[in-house]
Amino acid sequence: MSAVVLVIDDDIALTEIIGQMVEREGYTLCSCADGSRALDVLRSVQPDLVLLDVALPGIDGLELCRRLRLESDVPIIVVSDRGQTHDVVAALEAGADDYVTKPFKPKELLARIRVRLRRHRAVEAQHVHVGDLDIDVTGHEVRRGDHLITLTPLEFSLLATLARAPWKVFTRDELLERVWGYQHAVDTRLVNVHVQRLRAKIERDPEHPAIVLTVRGVGYRAGGAR
Repeated sequence: MSAVVLVIDDDIALTEIIGQMVEREGYTLCSCADGSRALDVLRSVQPDLVLLDVALPGIDGLELCRRLRLESDVPIIVVSDRGQTHDVVAALEAGADDYVTKPFKPKELLARIRVRLRRHRAVEAQHVHVGDLDIDVTGHEVRRGDHLITLTPLEFSLLATLARAPWKVFTRDELLERVWGYQHAVDTRLVNVHVQRLRAKIERDPEHPAIVLTVRGVGYRAGGAR
């Protein structure tokens, strides 16, 4: 079945341009121009991916992103004309998986859409452990004892990537390629913010992490593997 891409943006002209792009790729486009209606549209359409603007009437994009994330693990790419570091970090902390600044290059946006859809659908038959966590990759579940820890698909992929190779230190560029699927230069803030979000969910003490460790000047590795 064709993937459904939901564009939440009040720029009708831009939505039409994006629609032409994604439909040429064989995807189905749905759109919503009002933040206050977006949740209802999401529930009705059940999209495979969301492209979300920050400046929206009704409910602003960051608040909407937080509400979307509470209901769904659908990949969310923020597409915004705000490109400062604090804007990117705020969007990622709100639950976005990626951030693209307007004006964007169509090929780059399409590449990111493909990556997010592919990563979201990919399921590998594997069961791994790190620290006191059990990671069921096939079932897409992480548990500490009987407690189920809910992660977004990207957070899950990041944790599983580290856990599969506990002996290895991953640079941020390596993680961008393996988890995000980017083979060209991309802002490494994506990695840093998602590591912080992941730690907040899986670490007993996020200020003193024992599962996702920072190797200063290099990147990250899994800790406490068994």
